Amino acid sequence: MVIAIIGSLVGVLLPAVQSARESARRVGCSLNLRQLALAAIVHESARRRLPAGYVSESDRQPVDSGSLDRPPGTGWGMLIAAYLEETALADRYLPEAGIGIGAAENQPVVTASPAIFRCPSDGGPSTPFEVVTESGSRHPSGALLGRSSYVGNAGHAEPWADPVDSWAGLANGPLYRNSWLKLGQVSDGLSKTVFLGEHTQRLSQKAWAGTLPGAASHPSEAFVTSVGSEPDGAATLLLVHSGPAEGEADVIHPPNDPVAHVCQMYSDHDGGCNVALGDGAVRFISELVNQDVWAALSSINGGEGIPGDAY
Repeated sequence: MVIAIIGSLVGVLLPAVQSARESARRVGCSLNLRQLALAAIVHESARRRLPAGYVSESDRQPVDSGSLDRPPGTGWGMLIAAYLEETALADRYLPEAGIGIGAAENQPVVTASPAIFRCPSDGGPSTPFEVVTESGSRHPSGALLGRSSYVGNAGHAEPWADPVDSWAGLANGPLYRNSWLKLGQVSDGLSKTVFLGEHTQRLSQKAWAGTLPGAASHPSEAFVTSVGSEPDGAATLLLVHSGPAEGEADVIHPPNDPVAHVCQMYSDHDGGCNVALGDGAVRFISELVNQDVWAALSSINGGEGIPGDAY
């Protein structure tokens, strides 16, 4: 009888303990995102512009013919590192070296895994990953990159699908290749625009430091098997989009969409994911959010006029 009673109590208490632990992890994740968002705001205050999603310099080689990406590939995470008490990493990074993020001189920096870039609930791998091409072959640089649970919002479209020099006019989110926006350009309002969000390493590789021309983000075997996810371009090591994209007028990817792509937000929290808004606030967005509201939150200048109780 005593054993039966103890077993019953354990069965009742264990879910509550697990729920409390996940609640604590979700709070830890939201604190990480808040610090990242505030660092981006401080970057704008100090340098008169927000960090770019990542940097591609027109006079650098090599150039990827499919995307026109070029070095150094410095990502938004590296650009704000100095404002996150990661000055030691930021000071050691050499964007001018070789191919930037992929240069041998930068490997000790870009393979690091600062804790602030990791969601406590992320159930994916934590060790640095080898950069590969879209075909799955090893990238010519042989580079390894430290992982991140957080990604930047490029807006509705996936401009990395087009071989164009400038994404201006294609991307309508706050972070994209060479974006360098000012806060004043976010005309929808900072409190109604998603800057950053989650992407679990269980789905695909994401990096905090940057990306390389010709690289790709590959889904894990589990997501390839379950929903048929496919690899996507170098930008998706750092950035995601919400949809609708060109040619897919009705396709929007809310957080934790069951049809999981490497270029969408997806967390290991039950029911949705944390996002950081442009004013530094962090909100938990339900996976059942109205899809039009999610798309509106993902653009900087759509003029949708979202009510505060819609998300």
